[in-house]
Amino acid sequence: MDKQLKLNLPQHIAVVMDGNGRWAADRGLPRVSGHVAGVYALRRTVASCLHHRIPTLTVFAFSSENWRRPLAEVSALQKFFCVL
Repeated sequence: MDKQLKLNLPQHIAVVMDGNGRWAADRGLPRVSGHVAGVYALRRTVASCLHHRIPTLTVFAFSSENWRRPLAEVSALQKFFCVL
């Protein structure tokens, strides 16, 4: 018998990065800390997709509404896109 577990994995995973700022605020942290945590979560997600050979990962990370945030927060978000 094959010892390897055969999983029926999806061929496409989509992630909506929403709620990071609220996550941080609920913990008494600055909103940017939530975005940092979101980057780490996204990195783990990418690594997992690569590991499991999931061919397509779509990430919705910045909406037009994000432009209404404070300049410092928008700048931080833009920098995250460069280091991902």
